[in-house]
Amino acid sequence: MRYKKGIVIFLGLLLMVGIVPVQASTTEVIINEDNLNLRTGPGTNYERIGQVNAGERYLIKDQQGNWIQIQLDGYTAWVSSDYVSIQGEVSTGVEVNEQQTITITHDKTQIRNGPSTDYDIVHFAKAGEKITVIDKEGNWLKVKLNDGEGYVLKDLVEKKTESASQGLKGKKIVIDPGHGGNDSGAISAGEVLEKDITYKTAEVLAQELTMLGAEVLITRDQETFATLSSRATLSNVTRADAFISLHYNSVPNLPDATGISTYYYHEQYESLATFIQQEMIKESNDRDRGVGFGDFQVIRQNLMPAVLIELGFISNPEIDQLLATNAYQKKLVTGIVNGLQRYYATQK
Repeated sequence: MRYKKGIVIFLGLLLMVGIVPVQASTTEVIINEDNLNLRTGPGTNYERIGQVNAGERYLIKDQQGNWIQIQLDGYTAWVSSDYVSIQGEVSTGVEVNEQQTITITHDKTQIRNGPSTDYDIVHFAKAGEKITVIDKEGNWLKVKLNDGEGYVLKDLVEKKTESASQGLKGKKIVIDPGHGGNDSGAISAGEVLEKDITYKTAEVLAQELTMLGAEVLITRDQETFATLSSRATLSNVTRADAFISLHYNSVPNLPDATGISTYYYHEQYESLATFIQQEMIKESNDRDRGVGFGDFQVIRQNLMPAVLIELGFISNPEIDQLLATNAYQKKLVTGIVNGLQRYYATQK
């Protein structure tokens, strides 16, 4: 069966020269993750209206930035392009044969030798550096370098249209992955250590915040342990705009336990905890275990806006499996980011 399309797709690149719309040809997506959210519009702020699962294929109707509109039975919906594969020719909104130029907006923008974060970094581009785009592959732009070619994630150079993203620009965020080193924390139903899961979440969160213009500090590296006092001290000394401590719950004798909770110590930061909790529940659809006072050293000794999050029960086999997927990690991180944006919007 052949589908006819006439969709014009625009890529909003900063300082793009001579953008020429091109007509999209037959394209469809293959879903790569189970339980991928469908939304009414191109962004996480739009209402969820259902889910699709790995292996399913859908015709593309439109594309805006990092979001793709797909055709379902009798209606259309939007999905994130991070969790799908595109089959067929995709319109970029840019006539790449004319070799358009983009201007890097952030220092140390990563250029890789392939269209995925699995590939090695071959160049760190500086803010203001001009790079020629020669092709597009999925959510990655193929660019020309002085000594060869590379790929840059489109989101790193795409113009942000949502005003909320400006709320994170220039903010200093300290991310605290719980446990580490000899302190393994809890052990999941699949025998994964809590220290490893918190670090994985911290990396995803750090990448997302950096893309939105925040300055990110992480309290420990993947293999070492940092004392609780040193974690709070890092936040205080750097005068962080927010401190986010990441943890996972475990109750092995209650394998069906589930839910997310967020804690604050200083009363003035209850609103930060509330916004983050609300947004994480909205994104993950996990049980809301609420916001509460928590007498934890990393937030008790912290003079900056600080919260500690219990992101789910790794003793629950179902949750443990979900946490291993990039899609679910992205949901948790999106909730934290959206909560931070709401908090900063109230501080103006």
